[in-house]
Amino acid sequence: MRLRRIGPHTLYGRCPLPTHTSRQSRQSFSVNLSLNVWSCHSASCVAARGGHIGGHVIDLVAFMERCGLREAGLRLRDWFSVSASYPAPERALTLAYSAPQPNRPLGFALQGIDTRHPYLAKRGISPATARLFGVGVYDGNGFLTGRCVIPIRDEKGQLVAYAGRAVSGEEPKYLFPVGFRKSQVLFNLDRTTATGSRNVIVVEGFFDALKVHQAGHWAVVALMGSSFSQRQSELLLSHFASATLMLDGDDPGRRATEFIAQLLIAKLTIHKVDLPNHIQPDQLSPPEINLLLGPSTPTF
Repeated sequence: MRLRRIGPHTLYGRCPLPTHTSRQSRQSFSVNLSLNVWSCHSASCVAARGGHIGGHVIDLVAFMERCGLREAGLRLRDWFSVSASYPAPERALTLAYSAPQPNRPLGFALQGIDTRHPYLAKRGISPATARLFGVGVYDGNGFLTGRCVIPIRDEKGQLVAYAGRAVSGEEPKYLFPVGFRKSQVLFNLDRTTATGSRNVIVVEGFFDALKVHQAGHWAVVALMGSSFSQRQSELLLSHFASATLMLDGDDPGRRATEFIAQLLIAKLTIHKVDLPNHIQPDQLSPPEINLLLGPSTPTF
């Protein structure tokens, strides 16, 4: 296939997949070489693949060769003379590529959360912002004791988990409940959709979102990392017309920015905010955030 390079890690061109039938969406296929993933945003192609925007190399071979995942893996092995010391059974492959289940709502809410703890002031979070998001240091029992807890809600506003951030340098930096799937959620999506904004600001971390919101930009969501899932892509596409990517100013953040931009650019208007090296949004003051994003324009 002939693809043209439009960035250090991105190739772009005509979709080669047999599922692509549209004559209008010609330059809709992109490949990210650093992440080894591909995507096609043509409506006909996405519909033919059951709503999946893209995938990895085994998915690509399966679609191109019209075969199953196991057969695609075997063909790759044969084509490139890859030794197979531990052949995986077909059942294992099927489980590995099954769709993740959504997070279940919690049946409880933590009590004893100190929203005025000095840790929050140290991170530049005001008491008002901490109360709004329910963020604070937890003094109750359990695996989150002594950590700064952040309630996580799904797109319907249902509480599905608490993240626990270390406040005294202990490891790991963040703790999540067993079984919680970050890839199925965008942090603060429920509040963002309530603003009615058609533009969303996308950041990496919880405190990035808190600081951007505190600066007056209420339509902000966090990926909870630098990875980006198909479900998160679907959530953005179903609620917004444009997205402003404000990821961390490091190599993973910049790679993720390029990947997300290429994945969404056919469906959303994309704006990219370039942060200085090794700077994160939560390290910026409100005036610095507004300088990068423009004046804050809350919608309610």
